[in-house]
Amino acid sequence: MKCLRNRLVLTPINGTFFSTPLRGVSALTKLFSTGKVQKVISTVLIINILFFVFSTSWASASFTVEDEKKLGLEFYDNLEKDHLIYHDRRVDDYLSKIGHKLLADMPTQFFEYRFSVIKSSAVNAFATPGGYVYVNIGLINLVENEGELAGVLAHEMAHVSARHIAAIVDKSAKINIASLAAILAGAFLGGGGDMMAAVTSFSMAAATAMNLKYSREHEEDADRLGLSYLTKAGYDGRGMPDFLKIMRQYEFYSSSVPSYFLTHPGTDDRIRYLDGLLQTSHKEGGAKSLFGQLRRLQTILRLENDNAVANLKFFQAGLANNADDLDFLYGAAVSQGKLGMTTQALENFQKALKSAPQDIEILSALGIAYYNNGRPDGALTYLNKAIAVDGENQTVLFYLGKVYEAKGDYSSAVKVYKQLEAKRTADDEVLYRLAFSYGKTNNQGESHYYFGLYFKKINKMESAVFHFKEALKSFPADSPRARDIAEQLKTEKKTRGREKETKPPSHSG
Repeated sequence: MKCLRNRLVLTPINGTFFSTPLRGVSALTKLFSTGKVQKVISTVLIINILFFVFSTSWASASFTVEDEKKLGLEFYDNLEKDHLIYHDRRVDDYLSKIGHKLLADMPTQFFEYRFSVIKSSAVNAFATPGGYVYVNIGLINLVENEGELAGVLAHEMAHVSARHIAAIVDKSAKINIASLAAILAGAFLGGGGDMMAAVTSFSMAAATAMNLKYSREHEEDADRLGLSYLTKAGYDGRGMPDFLKIMRQYEFYSSSVPSYFLTHPGTDDRIRYLDGLLQTSHKEGGAKSLFGQLRRLQTILRLENDNAVANLKFFQAGLANNADDLDFLYGAAVSQGKLGMTTQALENFQKALKSAPQDIEILSALGIAYYNNGRPDGALTYLNKAIAVDGENQTVLFYLGKVYEAKGDYSSAVKVYKQLEAKRTADDEVLYRLAFSYGKTNNQGESHYYFGLYFKKINKMESAVFHFKEALKSFPADSPRARDIAEQLKTEKKTRGREKETKPPSHSG
């Protein structure tokens, strides 16, 4: 264990790419204090993870593969519940392609790897037990080429592959899964109040009891293995030290990178270590990119930042150097649309479209811009072109339904929303729009039914029950829809019964 300026370094414990402070501000305090997510992770997430691990007995000192899988899955599921994982099919596919390319030449693994993007502009990446690898939006936007991003993934995958957490736990005779979970909670979960104070205090106590003297060895192991994975996959091994050098540069002139990132211990040593491996153990060459499209995905992720003014400045600076750059034109147009600069936005969209008439992002964004500007005919033209390119694009389908509503074509809107219902059954906005559109077509039974589902989804059960009962009047008693509604009402009655049983009795004075 190494302490640096009151910072507890837990890199070998959590497999993070960077050091994690447990005093002052923890990793996820920084993680969620910047970018789109401006909230502290919920107490529910903390409680759920700790409940899982504290309720798990662990008789021996051995931290098994199954233990790692359970802990990793629980951590992932709770991040999902708090909507902290960014989902975009194209971004997810891209990250998975890189990760599975690296996996192709790795030894047989204990885990099935999963690659996810965290909604944060902070520059970080980490891996948890069980093969879960996470990369922040901020880190993806910082890399200069795909090989550097692949190098980060390779490093994190090496921590998982080498089972560094299990190795440390096995060397600690008194460690148990509850203590380990507390350490992970302190490393990954940030926030204030008595709950986090207790978690952090326990984490530090547990970490003190746990011998972390292999910190540097694990980092070197992850770098050595990761570099091997990177070069075997066909990437230029320079990507790993090159990205470390980019990070180091930010120490001198950037205030946007978290402090725990700026003072990552041993960065210079890691660069020298990697340089030595590249000179002696790995052949030169390899590709900086195997799949392409990084620039477009960085543009998509940058636009997740709600600061449209800052985004526009960034893309305009790029256009100043290359006025025809497709990604800068797209990014500038989207930013201008958000700022109400409609004329300029449409001009940039049309200019971009001339260079790439089948570009799905440009077509869909142009259609949405027309819709937002109250021009449904123009919106319909470009959204239909986008659907012809990618009929599964959920954003395009959703706006297409809204355009049909704006044109008064509610039957067509229903058809589109039904497609979305099959793909996103839990989306309350789709349920509401289905209910509304069915009502406009005078199909009262389906309208009440979907209003019932909508109100149930947003936990307004009295309204849900009212609409379900009204819907029943429109369907034959033996019809599938009537049976489904009856089941919905039966489930709601049981739920209310359980709530009544658990409610403490009232006492009058």
